[in-house]
Amino acid sequence: MEAKLFTPFTIKDTTIKNRIVMAPMCMYSCPNEDGIVQNWHKTHYTSRAVGQVGLIIIEATAVTPQGRISPNDLGIWSDDHIAGLKELTDLMKEHGTTTGIQLAHAGRKAVLEGEILAPSAIAFNEKSKRPKEMTKEEIQDTIEAFKLGAERAKKAGFEIIEIHGAHGYLINEFLSPLSNQRTDEYGGSAENRYRLLHEIIEAIKTVWEGPLFVRVSANDYHEDGLTPQDYVQFAHWMKEQGIDLIDVSSGAVVPAKINVYPGYQVTYAEKIRAEANIPTGAVGLITSPLHAEEILQNERADLIFLARELLRDPYWPRRAAKELNTEINFPKQYERGWV
Repeated sequence: MEAKLFTPFTIKDTTIKNRIVMAPMCMYSCPNEDGIVQNWHKTHYTSRAVGQVGLIIIEATAVTPQGRISPNDLGIWSDDHIAGLKELTDLMKEHGTTTGIQLAHAGRKAVLEGEILAPSAIAFNEKSKRPKEMTKEEIQDTIEAFKLGAERAKKAGFEIIEIHGAHGYLINEFLSPLSNQRTDEYGGSAENRYRLLHEIIEAIKTVWEGPLFVRVSANDYHEDGLTPQDYVQFAHWMKEQGIDLIDVSSGAVVPAKINVYPGYQVTYAEKIRAEANIPTGAVGLITSPLHAEEILQNERADLIFLARELLRDPYWPRRAAKELNTEINFPKQYERGWV
Protein backbone atom coordinates (compact mmCIF):
# COMPACT_ATOMS: atom_id res chain seq x y z
CA MET A 1 0.00 0.00 0.00
CA GLU A 2 1.27 3.45 -0.91
CA ALA A 3 2.25 5.59 2.04
CA LYS A 4 -0.22 8.42 2.59
CA LEU A 5 2.74 10.80 2.89
CA PHE A 6 3.24 10.35 -0.86
CA THR A 7 -0.36 10.76 -1.97
CA PRO A 8 -1.37 14.02 -3.69
CA PHE A 9 -3.38 16.72 -1.93
CA THR A 10 -5.63 19.03 -3.95
CA ILE A 11 -6.82 22.45 -2.81
CA LYS A 12 -9.00 24.40 -5.24
CA ASP A 13 -7.25 23.95 -8.62
CA THR A 14 -3.82 23.25 -7.12
CA THR A 15 -2.54 19.70 -6.58
CA ILE A 16 0.50 19.18 -4.37
CA LYS A 17 2.25 15.97 -5.44
CA ASN A 18 2.80 14.70 -1.89
CA ARG A 19 2.05 15.75 1.71
CA ILE A 20 5.58 17.00 2.49
CA VAL A 21 5.80 20.76 3.00
CA MET A 22 8.87 22.87 3.61
CA ALA A 23 7.81 25.25 6.38
CA PRO A 24 8.84 28.90 6.08
CA MET A 25 12.20 29.54 7.75
CA CYS A 26 13.88 32.95 7.69
CA MET A 27 17.22 33.02 5.90
CA TYR A 28 18.22 36.61 6.75
CA SER A 29 20.15 36.64 3.49
CA CYS A 30 19.51 40.03 1.82
CA PRO A 31 22.82 41.80 2.59
CA ASN A 32 21.83 45.06 0.90
CA GLU A 33 18.72 45.38 3.10
CA ASP A 34 16.58 45.74 -0.04
CA GLY A 35 14.62 42.49 0.35
CA ILE A 36 15.62 41.24 -3.11
CA VAL A 37 16.13 37.51 -3.83
CA GLN A 38 19.80 36.46 -3.77
CA ASN A 39 21.67 33.49 -5.22
CA TRP A 40 21.45 31.91 -1.77
CA HIS A 41 17.65 31.73 -2.00
CA LYS A 42 17.80 30.17 -5.45
CA THR A 43 20.23 27.48 -4.29
CA HIS A 44 18.50 26.84 -0.97
CA TYR A 45 14.92 26.45 -2.21
CA THR A 46 15.74 24.74 -5.51
CA SER A 47 17.73 22.07 -3.64
CA ARG A 48 14.59 21.06 -1.74
CA ALA A 49 12.58 21.04 -4.97
CA VAL A 50 15.17 18.68 -6.49
CA GLY A 51 14.76 16.65 -3.28
CA GLN A 52 11.06 16.14 -4.16
CA VAL A 53 9.40 18.24 -1.44
CA GLY A 54 5.75 18.62 -2.49
CA LEU A 55 5.19 22.22 -1.42
CA ILE A 56 7.82 24.81 -0.56
CA ILE A 57 6.59 27.89 1.32
CA ILE A 58 9.39 30.42 1.25
CA GLU A 59 10.36 32.38 4.31
CA ALA A 60 8.41 35.20 5.98
CA THR A 61 8.40 37.89 3.29
CA ALA A 62 7.73 41.41 4.53
CA VAL A 63 4.81 43.40 3.13
CA THR A 64 6.37 46.68 4.33
CA PRO A 65 9.98 47.68 5.12
CA GLN A 66 8.85 48.39 8.70
CA GLY A 67 7.38 44.88 8.88
CA ARG A 68 10.68 43.05 8.45
CA ILE A 69 11.86 40.84 11.30
CA SER A 70 15.44 41.88 10.48
CA PRO A 71 17.02 44.26 7.96
CA ASN A 72 18.08 41.24 5.89
CA ASP A 73 14.63 39.74 5.30
CA LEU A 74 13.08 39.07 1.91
CA GLY A 75 10.53 41.68 0.87
CA ILE A 76 7.45 42.03 -1.29
CA TRP A 77 6.64 45.69 -0.57
CA SER A 78 7.80 46.86 -4.01
CA ASP A 79 7.38 45.82 -7.64
CA ASP A 80 11.20 45.64 -7.67
CA HIS A 81 10.89 42.34 -5.78
CA ILE A 82 8.77 40.56 -8.40
CA ALA A 83 11.53 39.61 -10.88
CA GLY A 84 13.69 37.80 -8.30
CA LEU A 85 10.71 36.00 -6.81
CA LYS A 86 9.55 34.97 -10.31
CA GLU A 87 12.95 33.48 -11.02
CA LEU A 88 12.68 31.56 -7.75
CA THR A 89 9.21 30.13 -8.50
CA ASP A 90 10.32 29.12 -12.02
CA LEU A 91 13.31 27.24 -10.61
CA MET A 92 11.20 25.33 -8.08
CA LYS A 93 8.44 24.49 -10.56
CA GLU A 94 10.98 22.89 -12.93
CA HIS A 95 11.16 20.02 -10.41
CA GLY A 96 7.40 19.58 -9.93
CA THR A 97 7.20 21.42 -6.62
CA THR A 98 4.22 23.60 -5.71
CA THR A 99 5.31 27.09 -4.69
CA GLY A 100 4.07 29.09 -1.72
CA ILE A 101 4.98 32.35 -0.03
CA GLN A 102 4.39 33.50 3.54
CA LEU A 103 3.29 37.14 3.70
CA ALA A 104 4.37 38.69 6.98
CA HIS A 105 4.62 41.74 9.20
CA ALA A 106 6.83 41.48 12.28
CA GLY A 107 5.00 44.03 14.44
CA ARG A 108 6.73 44.58 17.78
CA LYS A 109 9.26 41.80 17.13
CA ALA A 110 10.94 43.74 14.32
CA VAL A 111 14.62 44.31 15.12
CA LEU A 112 15.12 47.45 13.05
CA GLU A 113 16.29 51.03 13.36
CA GLY A 114 13.48 53.55 13.82
CA GLU A 115 9.87 53.15 14.84
CA ILE A 116 8.19 49.74 15.03
CA LEU A 117 4.44 49.10 15.19
CA ALA A 118 2.11 46.96 17.31
CA PRO A 119 -1.53 46.88 18.43
CA SER A 120 -0.48 48.30 21.81
CA ALA A 121 2.66 50.04 23.07
CA ILE A 122 3.94 46.97 24.95
CA ALA A 123 7.44 45.59 24.35
CA PHE A 124 7.93 41.84 23.79
CA ASN A 125 10.38 41.65 26.70
CA GLU A 126 12.65 43.91 28.74
CA LYS A 127 15.36 43.82 26.06
CA SER A 128 13.02 44.70 23.20
CA LYS A 129 12.15 48.10 21.81
CA ARG A 130 8.82 49.60 22.88
CA PRO A 131 6.57 49.73 19.83
CA LYS A 132 4.20 52.50 18.77
CA GLU A 133 0.50 51.73 19.09
CA MET A 134 -0.89 51.66 15.57
CA THR A 135 -3.36 54.30 14.47
CA LYS A 136 -6.40 53.21 12.46
CA GLU A 137 -4.76 54.75 9.39
CA GLU A 138 -1.65 52.61 9.96
CA ILE A 139 -3.87 49.54 10.34
CA GLN A 140 -5.57 50.32 7.02
CA ASP A 141 -2.20 50.92 5.35
CA THR A 142 -1.01 47.52 6.61
CA ILE A 143 -4.12 45.75 5.29
CA GLU A 144 -3.48 47.39 1.90
CA ALA A 145 0.18 46.28 2.07
CA PHE A 146 -0.91 42.63 2.51
CA LYS A 147 -3.24 43.00 -0.47
CA LEU A 148 -0.49 44.49 -2.65
CA GLY A 149 1.86 41.73 -1.45
CA ALA A 150 -0.66 39.12 -2.61
CA GLU A 151 -0.95 40.86 -5.98
CA ARG A 152 2.84 40.76 -6.40
CA ALA A 153 2.96 37.12 -5.25
CA LYS A 154 0.53 36.28 -8.05
CA LYS A 155 2.70 38.11 -10.62
CA ALA A 156 5.74 36.23 -9.30
CA GLY A 157 4.04 32.90 -10.02
CA PHE A 158 3.33 31.62 -6.51
CA GLU A 159 0.52 29.07 -6.33
CA ILE A 160 -0.27 29.29 -2.59
CA ILE A 161 -0.21 32.19 -0.15
CA GLU A 162 0.19 31.72 3.59
CA ILE A 163 -0.67 34.63 5.90
CA HIS A 164 1.70 34.71 8.88
CA GLY A 165 -0.58 34.90 11.91
CA ALA A 166 1.80 33.14 14.32
CA HIS A 167 4.98 33.42 16.41
CA GLY A 168 4.22 36.74 18.04
CA TYR A 169 4.31 38.81 14.86
CA LEU A 170 1.77 41.52 14.05
CA ILE A 171 -1.37 39.49 13.32
CA ASN A 172 -0.68 37.20 16.30
CA GLU A 173 -0.18 40.33 18.44
CA PHE A 174 -3.67 41.52 17.52
CA LEU A 175 -5.22 38.10 18.20
CA SER A 176 -3.77 37.68 21.69
CA PRO A 177 -5.05 39.67 24.69
CA LEU A 178 -1.52 39.52 26.12
CA SER A 179 -0.26 41.91 23.42
CA ASN A 180 -3.49 43.64 22.36
CA GLN A 181 -4.94 45.98 24.97
CA ARG A 182 -6.72 48.32 22.56
CA THR A 183 -10.10 49.78 23.47
CA ASP A 184 -11.32 50.43 19.91
CA GLU A 185 -12.89 47.98 17.44
CA TYR A 186 -9.54 46.17 17.06
CA GLY A 187 -9.26 45.21 20.74
CA GLY A 188 -11.24 43.71 23.59
CA SER A 189 -13.52 40.88 22.48
CA ALA A 190 -12.34 37.89 20.44
CA GLU A 191 -14.28 39.26 17.45
CA ASN A 192 -12.48 42.59 17.73
CA ARG A 193 -9.04 41.02 18.15
CA TYR A 194 -9.75 38.88 15.06
CA ARG A 195 -10.78 41.94 13.03
CA LEU A 196 -7.33 42.70 11.58
CA LEU A 197 -6.92 39.14 10.29
CA HIS A 198 -10.51 39.20 8.98
CA GLU A 199 -9.85 42.39 7.03
CA ILE A 200 -6.49 41.16 5.68
CA ILE A 201 -8.13 37.95 4.40
CA GLU A 202 -10.94 39.91 2.75
CA ALA A 203 -8.46 42.33 1.13
CA ILE A 204 -6.29 39.49 -0.23
CA LYS A 205 -9.35 37.72 -1.65
CA THR A 206 -10.03 40.74 -3.90
CA VAL A 207 -6.81 40.01 -5.82
CA TRP A 208 -6.15 36.29 -5.16
CA GLU A 209 -8.23 33.26 -6.18
CA GLY A 210 -5.74 30.52 -5.29
CA PRO A 211 -5.32 28.49 -2.10
CA LEU A 212 -4.95 30.59 1.03
CA PHE A 213 -3.40 29.29 4.26
CA VAL A 214 -2.98 30.93 7.66
CA ARG A 215 -0.22 30.00 10.10
CA VAL A 216 -1.33 30.31 13.72
CA SER A 217 0.22 29.95 17.17
CA ALA A 218 -2.48 27.82 18.75
CA ASN A 219 -1.29 28.20 22.35
CA ASP A 220 0.16 31.26 24.12
CA TYR A 221 1.48 29.06 26.99
CA HIS A 222 0.33 31.70 29.49
CA GLU A 223 -2.52 31.54 31.99
CA ASP A 224 -4.07 34.75 30.63
CA GLY A 225 -3.37 33.94 26.99
CA LEU A 226 -5.07 32.08 24.18
CA THR A 227 -5.58 28.32 24.20
CA PRO A 228 -6.20 25.77 21.43
CA GLN A 229 -9.93 26.10 22.17
CA ASP A 230 -9.78 29.81 21.33
CA TYR A 231 -8.19 28.89 18.03
CA VAL A 232 -11.02 26.49 17.22
CA GLN A 233 -13.30 29.55 17.21
CA PHE A 234 -10.84 31.55 15.09
CA ALA A 235 -10.60 28.57 12.73
CA HIS A 236 -14.40 28.53 12.31
CA TRP A 237 -14.25 32.19 11.30
CA MET A 238 -11.34 31.57 8.93
CA LYS A 239 -13.21 28.71 7.29
CA GLU A 240 -16.26 30.94 6.83
CA GLN A 241 -13.97 33.42 5.06
CA GLY A 242 -12.71 30.74 2.68
CA ILE A 243 -9.33 29.90 4.21
CA ASP A 244 -8.28 26.50 2.82
CA LEU A 245 -5.85 25.22 5.47
CA ILE A 246 -4.51 26.23 8.87
CA ASP A 247 -0.82 25.64 9.52
CA VAL A 248 -0.74 25.00 13.26
CA SER A 249 2.27 26.11 15.26
CA SER A 250 2.34 27.58 18.80
CA GLY A 251 3.94 30.05 21.16
CA ALA A 252 6.20 33.12 20.83
CA VAL A 253 3.69 35.92 21.42
CA VAL A 254 5.19 36.37 24.90
CA PRO A 255 8.28 34.78 26.48
CA ALA A 256 7.25 31.37 27.83
CA LYS A 257 8.72 28.05 28.88
CA ILE A 258 7.54 25.46 26.35
CA ASN A 259 7.98 21.74 26.81
CA VAL A 260 9.06 20.63 23.35
CA TYR A 261 9.22 17.03 22.09
CA PRO A 262 8.55 15.29 18.75
CA GLY A 263 5.06 16.23 17.62
CA TYR A 264 4.37 18.54 20.57
CA GLN A 265 2.05 20.70 18.45
CA VAL A 266 0.25 17.90 16.58
CA THR A 267 -2.60 17.70 19.10
CA TYR A 268 -3.42 21.35 18.32
CA ALA A 269 -3.62 20.61 14.59
CA GLU A 270 -5.75 17.56 15.34
CA LYS A 271 -8.16 19.52 17.56
CA ILE A 272 -8.62 22.38 15.07
CA ARG A 273 -9.09 19.91 12.21
CA ALA A 274 -11.72 17.91 14.06
CA GLU A 275 -13.64 20.70 15.79
CA ALA A 276 -13.56 23.36 13.06
CA ASN A 277 -13.73 20.83 10.22
CA ILE A 278 -10.92 22.47 8.26
CA PRO A 279 -7.71 20.95 6.80
CA THR A 280 -4.61 21.50 8.90
CA GLY A 281 -0.85 21.20 8.64
CA ALA A 282 1.17 19.74 11.51
CA VAL A 283 4.59 21.13 12.40
CA GLY A 284 7.05 20.85 15.28
CA LEU A 285 10.00 18.46 15.66
CA ILE A 286 8.58 16.00 13.13
CA THR A 287 11.68 14.23 11.82
CA SER A 288 10.72 10.56 11.43
CA PRO A 289 8.91 9.35 8.29
CA LEU A 290 6.95 6.85 10.41
CA HIS A 291 5.81 9.66 12.71
CA ALA A 292 4.72 11.71 9.69
CA GLU A 293 2.79 8.74 8.31
CA GLU A 294 1.11 8.10 11.67
CA ILE A 295 -0.15 11.69 11.81
CA LEU A 296 -1.70 11.38 8.33
CA GLN A 297 -3.08 7.85 8.73
CA ASN A 298 -4.80 8.79 12.00
CA GLU A 299 -6.25 11.91 10.34
CA ARG A 300 -4.60 14.26 12.81
CA ALA A 301 -3.52 16.61 10.00
CA ASP A 302 -3.54 16.76 6.20
CA LEU A 303 -0.03 18.04 5.47
CA ILE A 304 3.30 17.55 7.23
CA PHE A 305 5.36 20.73 7.61
CA LEU A 306 9.07 20.06 8.05
CA ALA A 307 11.44 22.81 9.12
CA ARG A 308 14.91 22.16 10.52
CA GLU A 309 14.89 18.55 9.34
CA LEU A 310 14.93 19.89 5.78
CA LEU A 311 17.88 22.12 6.65
CA ARG A 312 19.75 18.99 7.70
CA ASP A 313 18.58 16.86 4.79
CA PRO A 314 17.23 18.47 1.60
CA TYR A 315 16.55 14.95 0.29
CA TRP A 316 14.41 13.85 3.24
CA PRO A 317 11.60 12.67 0.89
CA ARG A 318 13.99 10.05 -0.51
CA ARG A 319 14.73 8.73 2.98
CA ALA A 320 11.03 8.76 3.83
CA ALA A 321 10.09 6.82 0.70
CA LYS A 322 12.74 4.22 1.49
CA GLU A 323 11.58 3.80 5.11
CA LEU A 324 7.92 3.64 4.06
CA ASN A 325 8.58 1.20 1.19
CA THR A 326 7.24 3.59 -1.42
CA GLU A 327 8.70 4.37 -4.82
CA ILE A 328 8.84 8.03 -5.80
CA ASN A 329 10.00 9.93 -8.85
CA PHE A 330 13.56 11.07 -8.65
CA PRO A 331 15.77 13.43 -10.66
CA LYS A 332 17.08 11.31 -13.54
CA GLN A 333 20.47 12.97 -13.06
CA TYR A 334 20.63 11.28 -9.62
CA GLU A 335 19.44 7.84 -10.70
CA ARG A 336 22.75 6.13 -9.96
CA GLY A 337 22.69 7.35 -6.36
CA TRP A 338 18.99 7.34 -5.47
CA VAL A 339 17.81 3.93 -6.60
